[in-house]
Amino acid sequence: MNQRIGVKDIVAVFVSYSGVLVISTHGDLLSFRFSNPVGAALALGSTVIWALYWIYNTKDDRDPVVGLLLNFVFGLPWVVAACLVFSTLWISNIRGLLGAVYVGIFEMGITFVLWLSALKLSENTAKVGNLIFMSPFLSLVFIHYLVGEDILPSTFVGLMLIVAGLIIQQLSVGRR
Repeated sequence: MNQRIGVKDIVAVFVSYSGVLVISTHGDLLSFRFSNPVGAALALGSTVIWALYWIYNTKDDRDPVVGLLLNFVFGLPWVVAACLVFSTLWISNIRGLLGAVYVGIFEMGITFVLWLSALKLSENTAKVGNLIFMSPFLSLVFIHYLVGEDILPSTFVGLMLIVAGLIIQQLSVGRR
Protein backbone atom coordinates (compact mmCIF):
# COMPACT_ATOMS: atom_id res chain seq x y z
CA MET A 1 0.00 0.00 0.00
CA ASN A 2 1.38 3.42 -0.97
CA GLN A 3 1.39 5.80 1.96
CA ARG A 4 2.05 9.48 1.67
CA ILE A 5 3.78 11.43 4.39
CA GLY A 6 2.08 14.80 4.78
CA VAL A 7 3.34 18.14 6.02
CA LYS A 8 1.91 17.52 9.49
CA ASP A 9 3.78 14.19 9.61
CA ILE A 10 7.04 15.99 8.84
CA VAL A 11 6.27 18.69 11.43
CA ALA A 12 5.48 15.99 14.01
CA VAL A 13 8.80 14.24 13.40
CA PHE A 14 10.66 17.59 13.54
CA VAL A 15 9.00 18.52 16.86
CA SER A 16 9.75 15.08 18.32
CA TYR A 17 13.39 15.18 17.20
CA SER A 18 13.64 18.66 18.73
CA GLY A 19 12.71 17.04 22.03
CA VAL A 20 15.44 14.46 21.57
CA LEU A 21 17.86 17.33 20.84
CA VAL A 22 16.85 19.14 24.05
CA ILE A 23 17.42 15.96 26.06
CA SER A 24 20.74 15.22 24.33
CA THR A 25 22.13 18.71 24.95
CA HIS A 26 20.74 18.92 28.50
CA GLY A 27 18.79 21.99 27.36
CA ASP A 28 21.83 23.94 26.16
CA LEU A 29 20.68 24.25 22.54
CA LEU A 30 22.53 27.46 21.68
CA SER A 31 25.96 26.00 22.35
CA PHE A 32 24.91 22.79 20.58
CA ARG A 33 27.10 20.79 22.97
CA PHE A 34 26.03 17.25 23.64
CA SER A 35 26.76 15.56 26.94
CA ASN A 36 28.20 12.72 24.86
CA PRO A 37 28.61 13.83 21.21
CA VAL A 38 29.65 10.45 19.83
CA GLY A 39 26.82 8.69 21.64
CA ALA A 40 24.28 11.27 20.50
CA ALA A 41 25.47 11.04 16.88
CA LEU A 42 25.32 7.25 16.95
CA ALA A 43 21.87 7.27 18.54
CA LEU A 44 20.42 9.82 16.10
CA GLY A 45 22.08 8.15 13.12
CA SER A 46 20.77 4.77 14.13
CA THR A 47 17.21 6.11 14.33
CA VAL A 48 17.42 7.10 10.68
CA ILE A 49 18.83 3.71 9.69
CA TRP A 50 16.23 1.84 11.74
CA ALA A 51 13.39 3.98 10.38
CA LEU A 52 14.45 3.24 6.81
CA TYR A 53 14.87 -0.45 7.63
CA TRP A 54 11.36 -0.72 9.08
CA ILE A 55 9.74 1.33 6.32
CA TYR A 56 11.34 -0.77 3.58
CA ASN A 57 10.40 -3.96 5.41
CA THR A 58 6.71 -3.08 5.15
CA LYS A 59 7.07 -3.88 1.43
CA ASP A 60 8.50 -7.33 2.21
CA ASP A 61 5.88 -10.04 1.59
CA ARG A 62 7.65 -12.65 3.71
CA ASP A 63 6.42 -13.60 7.13
CA PRO A 64 7.98 -11.09 9.59
CA VAL A 65 9.51 -13.83 11.72
CA VAL A 66 11.09 -15.53 8.70
CA GLY A 67 12.33 -12.19 7.37
CA LEU A 68 13.95 -11.24 10.67
CA LEU A 69 15.50 -14.68 11.04
CA LEU A 70 17.02 -14.44 7.55
CA ASN A 71 18.27 -10.91 8.27
CA PHE A 72 19.93 -12.01 11.51
CA VAL A 73 21.40 -15.17 9.93
CA PHE A 74 22.81 -13.06 7.07
CA GLY A 75 24.20 -10.48 9.52
CA LEU A 76 25.81 -12.97 11.91
CA PRO A 77 28.88 -13.72 9.74
CA TRP A 78 29.47 -9.98 9.33
CA VAL A 79 29.31 -9.44 13.11
CA VAL A 80 31.72 -12.33 13.70
CA ALA A 81 34.08 -10.92 11.06
CA ALA A 82 33.95 -7.47 12.66
CA CYS A 83 34.72 -9.01 16.08
CA LEU A 84 37.68 -10.88 14.64
CA VAL A 85 39.06 -7.75 12.96
CA PHE A 86 38.42 -5.19 15.71
CA SER A 87 38.21 -7.26 18.89
CA THR A 88 38.13 -10.85 20.07
CA LEU A 89 35.52 -13.58 20.38
CA TRP A 90 36.80 -14.64 23.81
CA ILE A 91 34.06 -14.71 26.45
CA SER A 92 35.59 -13.81 29.80
CA ASN A 93 32.36 -13.43 31.76
CA ILE A 94 29.24 -15.58 31.46
CA ARG A 95 27.11 -12.61 32.60
CA GLY A 96 28.09 -10.77 29.42
CA LEU A 97 27.03 -13.75 27.32
CA LEU A 98 23.73 -14.01 29.19
CA GLY A 99 23.17 -10.28 28.65
CA ALA A 100 23.78 -10.71 24.93
CA VAL A 101 21.32 -13.62 24.82
CA TYR A 102 18.74 -11.48 26.62
CA VAL A 103 19.22 -8.60 24.16
CA GLY A 104 19.05 -11.00 21.22
CA ILE A 105 15.84 -12.67 22.31
CA PHE A 106 13.87 -9.85 23.91
CA GLU A 107 15.22 -6.58 22.53
CA MET A 108 16.16 -7.70 19.03
CA GLY A 109 13.85 -10.66 18.47
CA ILE A 110 10.42 -10.54 20.03
CA THR A 111 10.14 -6.75 20.03
CA PHE A 112 11.18 -6.51 16.38
CA VAL A 113 8.54 -9.06 15.38
CA LEU A 114 5.89 -7.07 17.24
CA TRP A 115 7.10 -3.76 15.77
CA LEU A 116 7.21 -5.01 12.19
CA SER A 117 3.78 -6.60 12.59
CA ALA A 118 2.42 -3.25 13.79
CA LEU A 119 3.91 -1.45 10.79
CA LYS A 120 2.49 -4.01 8.35
CA LEU A 121 -0.98 -3.81 9.90
CA SER A 122 -1.09 -0.01 10.16
CA GLU A 123 -2.81 2.30 7.71
CA ASN A 124 -0.10 4.90 8.20
CA THR A 125 3.49 3.88 8.98
CA ALA A 126 4.39 7.44 10.01
CA LYS A 127 1.75 7.26 12.76
CA VAL A 128 3.16 4.00 14.14
CA GLY A 129 6.76 5.01 13.47
CA ASN A 130 6.36 8.18 15.53
CA LEU A 131 5.54 6.05 18.58
CA ILE A 132 9.22 5.11 18.74
CA PHE A 133 9.74 8.50 20.37
CA MET A 134 8.01 7.12 23.46
CA SER A 135 10.96 4.78 23.99
CA PRO A 136 13.18 7.45 25.61
CA PHE A 137 10.37 8.39 28.00
CA LEU A 138 9.82 4.79 29.08
CA SER A 139 13.56 4.26 29.37
CA LEU A 140 13.89 7.30 31.63
CA VAL A 141 11.13 6.03 33.89
CA PHE A 142 12.84 2.64 34.17
CA ILE A 143 16.29 4.18 34.64
CA HIS A 144 15.00 6.53 37.33
CA TYR A 145 13.18 3.89 39.36
CA LEU A 146 15.41 0.88 38.74
CA VAL A 147 18.85 2.53 38.65
CA GLY A 148 18.16 5.70 40.63
CA GLU A 149 19.36 8.19 38.00
CA ASP A 150 18.18 11.79 38.37
CA ILE A 151 15.93 13.24 35.68
CA LEU A 152 16.95 16.78 34.66
CA PRO A 153 14.46 19.62 33.99
CA SER A 154 15.62 19.66 30.35
CA THR A 155 14.52 16.04 30.14
CA PHE A 156 10.96 17.04 31.00
CA VAL A 157 11.03 19.79 28.36
CA GLY A 158 12.36 17.35 25.79
CA LEU A 159 9.73 14.79 26.68
CA MET A 160 7.01 17.43 26.31
CA LEU A 161 8.28 18.15 22.78
CA ILE A 162 8.32 14.43 21.99
CA VAL A 163 4.75 14.07 23.22
CA ALA A 164 3.73 17.23 21.33
CA GLY A 165 5.08 15.64 18.14
CA LEU A 166 3.04 12.51 18.86
CA ILE A 167 -0.08 14.63 19.39
CA ILE A 168 0.52 16.51 16.12
CA GLN A 169 0.91 13.15 14.39
CA GLN A 170 -2.35 11.86 15.84
CA LEU A 171 -4.22 15.03 14.85
CA SER A 172 -2.97 14.79 11.27
CA VAL A 173 -4.58 11.39 10.69
CA GLY A 174 -8.15 12.65 10.39
CA ARG A 175 -7.36 15.78 8.36
CA ARG A 176 -5.91 14.46 5.12
